[in-house]
Formats: sequence, C-alpha cells, structure tokens
Amino acid sequence: MKRILYSLVLSIVFINTFAQIPTGYYSTATGTGATLKSQLNLIITAGHQDMGYGGLWTAYQTTDRDYFFENDGSILDIYSERPNAADPYNFTITTNQCGSNGYANEGDCYNREHIVPQSLFNEASPMKNDIHFIRATDGKVNGERSNYPFGIVGNASFTSLNGSKVGTSVSQGYAGTVFEPIDAFKGDVARMIFYFVTRYETQLSGFTSGNMLGGSAFPGLQTWELNQLLAWHTADPVSPEEIARNNASYTFQQNRNPFIDNPAYVGLIWGTPVIDNQPPTAPTNLLANNPTINSIALFWTAATDNTGVAVYDIYANGLLKTSVTATTAIVSGLTPNTAYSFYVIAKDGSGNSSPQSNTATQTTLSVPVGSGSCGTENFSNIPGSGTSYATRTWTNNNITWTATDARVDETITGKAITIRNGNLSSTGILGGIQSLTVTTQLKYSGTSSNLNLEINGVNVGTIPYSATVTTTTINNLNISGNFTIKLINPVSGNRVAIDDLSWSCLGSLGTDEISRDKSFGIYPNPVKNHELFVKSENLSKISKAEIYDVSGKLIQTITNPFKNSNKINLQGIAKGIYILKTYRNSVKFIID
Repeated sequence: MKRILYSLVLSIVFINTFAQIPTGYYSTATGTGATLKSQLNLIITAGHQDMGYGGLWTAYQTTDRDYFFENDGSILDIYSERPNAADPYNFTITTNQCGSNGYANEGDCYNREHIVPQSLFNEASPMKNDIHFIRATDGKVNGERSNYPFGIVGNASFTSLNGSKVGTSVSQGYAGTVFEPIDAFKGDVARMIFYFVTRYETQLSGFTSGNMLGGSAFPGLQTWELNQLLAWHTADPVSPEEIARNNASYTFQQNRNPFIDNPAYVGLIWGTPVIDNQPPTAPTNLLANNPTINSIALFWTAATDNTGVAVYDIYANGLLKTSVTATTAIVSGLTPNTAYSFYVIAKDGSGNSSPQSNTATQTTLSVPVGSGSCGTENFSNIPGSGTSYATRTWTNNNITWTATDARVDETITGKAITIRNGNLSSTGILGGIQSLTVTTQLKYSGTSSNLNLEINGVNVGTIPYSATVTTTTINNLNISGNFTIKLINPVSGNRVAIDDLSWSCLGSLGTDEISRDKSFGIYPNPVKNHELFVKSENLSKISKAEIYDVSGKLIQTITNPFKNSNKINLQGIAKGIYILKTYRNSVKFIID
C-alpha cells in the first residue's frame, strides 16, 4: 500500500507490539518456481491453527485497525479508506459489525470479506476462517464486489465512496466483470491471493476457478489474473500496515504470509512481469455542456498510449464521479444550481495514469418553481441473475434504486424486482410528487397484505398485493421539493414482485403541453437513439423549432428543421425532460 501517512515512531511501536519472523522460519525455502512455492506451502501450513469463522471478529481487534492513516483505531477498511483525504465514514471495532439486519448503504456496518470468494471452496474450513486473506470491509461494498475476480475496470457499474469499482474488465486477457480496489491497496490484494494459492495449492484442483484460480498447484492462477496481480505487486510495494497485519495474524493463527515477509519470493516463483511504465498522454479539449438540474455532459479529445488507453476517470470538484471508455460522458447525480469543475485522467491496462486534462467548469440549473420531474421505473436495469436474495442496486434516469433481500428472476409485465424481508428505495428525486402508481403480485406462498409507502421517510399510504396482478394508484400526495420513494414489505416471508412504478409531477411544466395543430405529434417518446420524429400536415410551414428544458432554458434552435426529413437530431443533449416548441405547437418529450 503506497502513500500511507503515519508517524514513524508510532509505526515502529505498533509493529513491534506483535511477533516478528521467527528465526529460521524460511530456512527450507531454497528453491525457485514450483519447487519454492511447494516449500513455502509446507512452511505456512505447519503450525496453522484454525481459529474458526467467529474468531475473525476477535482477530480484527489487532489485525485490521487504523494506526496508519487517521490513527484513530477504527477499522482499516480497504474498501472505504481514503489514504490522502478524510474517510467517508469510520467503523468502531465490534460496535459496527454487520448482524442479521444486514446493510443497505455504505457505512452501515463492516463484515468479513473473503478476497478469494468462499463460494470457490464451498465455504470449507480452514479456508473460510483464514485471517490472511479475509479483511474487515464495508458490507455494502463487499456485497457489490460479490464473487468477481480482481482486475482493471473500464465502464464502472458501481463506484464506492473511496473509488473502488465494479465493472467491465479491461485487464488483458479477460473481458468479464471485475472488482478494482484503489491503487493504494492493489498490492495488498495481490499478496493475499498469492498467499491463498500457496497455502492451499494441494487443494486447488478441487476448487471452482471463479475466473481467477488455476486448477493445479502451479502456477495456481489463471494467466490473465496472475499477470494482473504481478503488475499490482510490483507497482504497490509492501507497506508498514501490511507488515503489522502479518505479525498480528501470526500471533492469532501461528502462520505467516511469506510474500509480505519477503516480496522477492513472488518473482522467484512466478517470474518478473513485463512492466508497462509509460503513462498515457493527457486528454485534451475538455468541454462541459448541456447542463440540467442534475447532470452535465462532457466531451474531450482522446489520449494516446503505447499499449492503448483502457479507461477515462472523470473527476468533479476533485472527487471521482465515474469511469468510461468513450470520449464523452454525462455526469449525473449532481446538485442543482451548483458550480462544478471537471477534469479527466486516462489510464492504460497496467493502471498507469495520465496527467490531468484541462479543467472545464459548468453550473447545473436551478430547480424550476412550480414544475416537477415525472418519471417511471420498469426495472429493466436490475443487475444480476438467479434465484438468490441479495441487495440489488441500479441506476435509471439519474435515479439510483436499492432493493434489499431481493431477487431478480420474476416477472409481471416484464422484469420485476421481488423483495422478501426487505424494501425498495430511491435516491432523491427532484420536483415534487402528486401521485404514485405501481403494480404488485404475491409470488409463491403467503397471504395477501400491503406494502407500506414512505415519501421522505414518512408513511403516506399502503399498496395492496395478492396472488393476482394488482395496479394501485395513490393520489393527492402533493409533496413539493425533492423527495424519496420507499416501498417496505412488513410481512416476513412474503415475496412480493414490484413492476411498472411511476409518479406524476406536482404542478405543470414551465411550458404548457398544448397543440393547436390537431395533426401534430411526436414519436418515439421517450426518445431512443437521439432521433425525435415529428408528424404534421403542416411540416413544410414550420420555419423554426426550439427545444427548452423544464426550467425554461433554451437548449437548441433549429432553422427550417423539416426541410429534408421529419426528424430532429438530439445528439449531445443529456437525458431528461424537454419541450419542443414550434410556432403553433408545444409538446413535452423525454430523452431516455
């Protein structure tokens, strides 16, 4: 782990609190390659005491404490720690352990994260209980990591508050979904996995690969994962925190991680990777355009690299907001009427980072008085598959939804979210709500009952459900300003599918939705592929078309829009609700 801020004196005292490497511990480790790996296996297997799964909570009292960053004794969580800034939250040892209630958000609790997923070894002991590769981490981020292998993320589907990411791999040789920790902990992860495939090399042939483990004792890892971890091991050397944790782990279970004690063992066993140390050039010509109340569009000129740019990280006001592989992006989830400064950093497949691009500034729009954001959620973007119950999180139309204790395989009119002993909740939605409509159905066994509907944390009504598909509308909610939606299943064991959720605005849009030309119409709505088609008996007479957002700001003016065709190109305009105005007509449309 690099760039750790710590007091030298304190670190020495802390490290020496625990046992050091016993004299002669590695005296029989004299070979190279597979031979050395097997010699280390015998050393770290001898004396290893299985302290049980519950024993991990006890171990964390000495192994996973922060005396290196904030120096406050809180849990040192590699999925939330910010080495060079204030942490987004902190966990108190024992007090903030995840229990039966689970977690819905980052910062709720910490749990036991198996860096090598326990599903790969069928939750068997002693692997399930081995402190050397099981870290205390945030429950929410641990759930998002799931059982994905580790690699470099291109397009991120989830980014934690410290910048750890889930998304499509751009690591050479693998194109599936991966989890990427921040740079400061990549070497830590690599050395924990090297420990695992050495300690349990004789059992690897009976484990599931998980797209990371090999099926034989040597090399013990799939080629792509091995190459990625070798690069991380080289780029992020052993730190005082790792040394202290290794010593504390030895005191706890009487064996050590040899790749922390002697990092040279990695090269002696697996060889030295060909390291790409050349960073990409900086992206140029960054522009920030098309602001809405909660999003801003960015455009830039591509960076160049000797092996190719893998991903662009986008920063807003100094914080990582998202990562993309294209040279355009819409940064959403922003605060209305707020100035943002953006810059972009390019990364290659080895994790080399470019200098920052130029800075582009833009201000989001104010929330219009007396208008609102109407919306729908059809659950087509729910991640994952299968019949298991877990926390599911996805984003649609700039709204992030979280369903706890939920499965994703059931349908009503299409893909639906099914909650058991959990709830469905949204992030903040702008503009007020007048009414809400939702379709429900009780799945499997159970009795008819009701979901509780909360707006801004206040119960405002109930939604009935039964074995029959039921659509319910609750009117006269009349709540202005920003709001959140939460549907709670209070009946333990009932499994309720939810689909076709929609809500109406409180008030009208800034421009009346009228049409004096009875033949005038638009399609499709919502707009797909950036093309809006218009039908009218008088198209040839329309000399000008204007597009406004819901605040009344003019976004685009088109002269003689239908001279050559009946479509309007909306390329470059962000997702949201807009008004198309001509000399006789005004109509609302949505860009999806």
